[in-house]
Amino acid sequence: MTATGAMLTYEVIARYFFIKPTIWAAELSQLCLIWGCLLSLGWVLSIRRHITVNAITALLPPTAQRLCVALSLVVLILFSACVAYWGWDIFHDSWERGRTTGSLLNLPSWIAELSVPVGFGLLTAQAVVELLSLRFQHVASLGASHE
Repeated sequence: MTATGAMLTYEVIARYFFIKPTIWAAELSQLCLIWGCLLSLGWVLSIRRHITVNAITALLPPTAQRLCVALSLVVLILFSACVAYWGWDIFHDSWERGRTTGSLLNLPSWIAELSVPVGFGLLTAQAVVELLSLRFQHVASLGASHE
């Protein structure tokens, strides 16, 4: 995120103060944002910072809350595994065909596309870890408490 901020700051200064815009700042900053967001998915789950709506589940007894957490993790594992699988197909197709972004920088498309299977693969792995550790923890929610 710091690299993104630095690149965009440089682009603004180059474009508006020196009338010399770059061909790389916007595209590379987008890549940093994409990779940064997707790589953080598993980590955010591990520290319980995903957004959750627990108005109803907070009213349930602790055993039912843990069951809801387990069910949520199973759905998350299935969803993120599907996204990782299909994301890999998209990445691999771009790799084989040699697709590029079509911008002035003309980077290979697979650089951005690879972030999807990697990020969601890490999320899948972390969700499996969280599901297996539910037996030993008293987890009532996958999100942080804001009360």
